[in-house]
Amino acid sequence: MARKRLKELSLIAKAFIVLGVLILISLGATFVSYYLKYYGANVTGKKEFLYVRTGSDFRDVMDSLRSDNALMDTTTFRWAAENMDYVESIKPGRYLLEKGMSNRALVNRLKAGNQVPVKLRFQTFRLKENFAGYLSRKLELDSAELVQLLDSAAYIAPYGFNRDNVYSMFIPNSYEVYWNTPAEDFFVRMNDEYKKFWTDSRMAKAEKIGIKPLEVSTLAAIVDAEALHDDEMPIIAGLYINRYRRGIKLQSDPTVIYAVGDFTIRRVLNRHLVKDSPYNTYRYAGLPPGPVTMPSINAIDAVLNYKTHNYIYMCAKEDMKGYHNFAVTAAEHQANARRFQQALDRLNIKK
Repeated sequence: MARKRLKELSLIAKAFIVLGVLILISLGATFVSYYLKYYGANVTGKKEFLYVRTGSDFRDVMDSLRSDNALMDTTTFRWAAENMDYVESIKPGRYLLEKGMSNRALVNRLKAGNQVPVKLRFQTFRLKENFAGYLSRKLELDSAELVQLLDSAAYIAPYGFNRDNVYSMFIPNSYEVYWNTPAEDFFVRMNDEYKKFWTDSRMAKAEKIGIKPLEVSTLAAIVDAEALHDDEMPIIAGLYINRYRRGIKLQSDPTVIYAVGDFTIRRVLNRHLVKDSPYNTYRYAGLPPGPVTMPSINAIDAVLNYKTHNYIYMCAKEDMKGYHNFAVTAAEHQANARRFQQALDRLNIKK
């Protein structure tokens, strides 16, 4: 009887052991499943960035991840996102997708809005429409919205600009900007950068020359358009300052081209010179109303540190290497101009 009782107890013990093992296996499987859903690698690395547009919802995020094959398993990501309350916490931006990232790491990044800024490095642009188009390819902002701001006298006036000279505010340089920065915020950021650029030292140099910072930028744009080589900029700047101070018309070809609006012109002709526009410095004395291109830092500093000389004429050299012949007298200039015109004729450049 005792032996039978022991046998029954042994069977019960074995049953409990088997049950315990099954429970442990089940718990282990649950843990592994939980771990993989949260901490297992799920980002494929096939897409470097996830762009979440302003106004997007969770479905938009999922569609983007799915269409870009950014995840190994979208189901586990959805599960993690729902359990981590990301579904109702969508933040727009440009997010780095690191290969092997877990769902938990990715959701935390998206939920916190830890995006990677865009590195903008822009040189000079001739027209604000061109500049706005460049920005719309780099950022979420709408180019038309930015141009509308720049053309709004009421919006830009409090910043000290008008529609003609507002382009001076954008200093070509390298900047880090968040991808989803709205047009107005971008304008404010560039205005801050403009104020930082105009240091006390630069302001003092402009005052010494006798022109305001906005006028420096307008003149620098002409220098930029005239100079193919940066080392010639201070000489060209000095020439235009000489003409400006003496009340001589600047007679800058780039201002004529800007006035005509045909940027394919390689040879400015008499028919171009009669264009009635305040930007045509062959017809109107003084500086044009605003810059004919976005002035570079080198050109601005060339104006502020212009080279002192007596030149009032310049003409491109006939070797067509981008440098200029400078002259003090009209006779010297006419001789230089004839050589250049002959070079244009030899190359059959008629317009």
